[in-house]
Amino acid sequence: MVVGVIGAVVPALPGITLIVGAIVIWGLVVGFVGLKWALGVAIAALILSFAIDYLAGVLGAQRVGASNWGQIGAFVGMFFGLFGLLPLLPTGIPLLGLLVGTVMGAFIGEFLHRRELKLPQRVKQSAKVGLAIVVGTLVGNVLQGILALISLIVFLVTTWPGSWA
Repeated sequence: MVVGVIGAVVPALPGITLIVGAIVIWGLVVGFVGLKWALGVAIAALILSFAIDYLAGVLGAQRVGASNWGQIGAFVGMFFGLFGLLPLLPTGIPLLGLLVGTVMGAFIGEFLHRRELKLPQRVKQSAKVGLAIVVGTLVGNVLQGILALISLIVFLVTTWPGSWA
């Protein structure tokens, strides 16, 4: 579950999904006794995390007028950055790659799409899109981390021997 909390904050890792899985495994071991609240909160957090994941990046991008190209570029850049496939990132640090890859991908995607703009405006718009997508994603990750912590705390409170619940 702790790995799930960490995964909720780190992009591209299945955070709250791991927490729900851990609760289900725990339930199989103990016969799901006393897991009603913990499992319910974790499933609600999982559903909310999917909504947050989608909305955080999209709303951040839409606020600055991002095109679909910019959003697709961000996704492609995030993929390449996560797996260390960017030639500028020989360190292979996935978190750094995620951030740099996402910004680069969004910038390149938006830059390719905005051919009607003059170069300075094109660069400025592309940079705004890249930054907005990353900020939106980071805000979403913080919110998912909070949901993951809430799920973990509810689980601990409701299942601890001699629990308070």
